[in-house]
Amino acid sequence: MSTQLAADAVAVPFHETYAAVQQFYARQMHLFDTGAGPEWSETFTVDGTMELPNLPEPVRGRGALALIPPRAAAAAADAGETHRHWHGMVDVEPRPDGALDVRCYSLVFATRPDTGPRLHLVCVCRDVLVREGVALLVRSRRVTRDDLR
Repeated sequence: MSTQLAADAVAVPFHETYAAVQQFYARQMHLFDTGAGPEWSETFTVDGTMELPNLPEPVRGRGALALIPPRAAAAAADAGETHRHWHGMVDVEPRPDGALDVRCYSLVFATRPDTGPRLHLVCVCRDVLVREGVALLVRSRRVTRDDLR
C-alpha cells in the first residue's frame, strides 16, 4: 500500500506515511504542552481550523490558534498541574487528493507535584492532514470529549 501525497508527488509507502504522522503528533503535542503557541500554530495550515467542545465556534487561522497553548498551559499551572497530551490508536486513511484523514484517541494526563498522575480527559481527535513541501500540517481538527456527549 502506498500513499499519493500530491498530484505531482511520488507515491510514498504507507508505513513511511504512518511513521511521519506519528512523528508529527509527537512534535505537535510537545509544543502544545510547553505552551509554545506560535510554533504550535505553525503545525496548521495558514487557514487551519480547530473545533473544541468548550468553544461555540471553530478557532480559525494561525493567529488565533497560537493563543490556545499558552492559555492551556497557564490554566494547568494555575491549578497546580502539569498536563501532557498523548495521541494513540492512530488510524490514518489516505484520500485520493493526497490529504490524510486521521482519527486517534487523545488522552490528557494531569500531574500535581504532591500526587501521581491521573487521567484528566479522554478525547477523540479527527484531523485532516495535508503536505506543504515535506511538512505535514493540520488543515482541520475536531476534538470531542467522551464526557460531553
